[in-house]
Amino acid sequence: MTLRYEIGALECRYGMRTALRIEPLGLNAGELTAIVGPNGAGKSTLIKALAGLLQPVTGEIRQAGIQLHRFSDRERARRIAYLPADSRLAWPLTARRVVELGRLPFLKPLSKPSAQDQDRVDDAIERAGAAGLTDRRFDALSSGEKARILLARALATDAPTLLLDEPAAALDPRHQLAVTQLLKTEAERGVCVVITGHSLELVSRFADRVLVVDEGGIVADGAPDEALRPDILKRVFGLNAPGGVPRLDWSLA
Repeated sequence: MTLRYEIGALECRYGMRTALRIEPLGLNAGELTAIVGPNGAGKSTLIKALAGLLQPVTGEIRQAGIQLHRFSDRERARRIAYLPADSRLAWPLTARRVVELGRLPFLKPLSKPSAQDQDRVDDAIERAGAAGLTDRRFDALSSGEKARILLARALATDAPTLLLDEPAAALDPRHQLAVTQLLKTEAERGVCVVITGHSLELVSRFADRVLVVDEGGIVADGAPDEALRPDILKRVFGLNAPGGVPRLDWSLA
């Protein structure tokens, strides 16, 4: 597999508080990597650092051998599609216009999306299960509907890296399953997909690799069966699960 990220020994702080301290690791294209852990463990800090939105105090992050902070904002936006856990828009835009914002890094100033851009938008909307929402105002959508539109915006960039902070948190079980399956498919297409989340059942079923984060450090790294062993579940999550994470066998009707 192609190495997408090279991450050095990293330390990130908020003020004087150390939020994350990890040893070197790499992340591959063609894999769905899930970052899991308790609230406040450092999951969102790690994904922000990968997005280039948080400058580490020590260590560096490289893509294609280039330090992340050396990319211009436009180039980074072409390479990385980032979806934060709490995405808010103050403008009363239509949902389709929100998805079109994903094409901005590819447009010249003051230019409109081309026919090719619109095709990418249409495809992203369809894949995100957001058809039927696009003519409505974004601020009038439910939280789950907004989540699907924002996912479509991320997909519309066609970026080789997808970073999504709790992408299924606001969704009902059916759409949680559909979104996670979609992200697995994106990884199989060669995209480097990194997500955070709390659904260990979905992570165990679909992730290729799991990073378990606790108290600002990575305490387990491997395939789901290895990273989510019963001893890890007990120590990190306070769960007694002698058989590991239960198998989730739902399928879409």
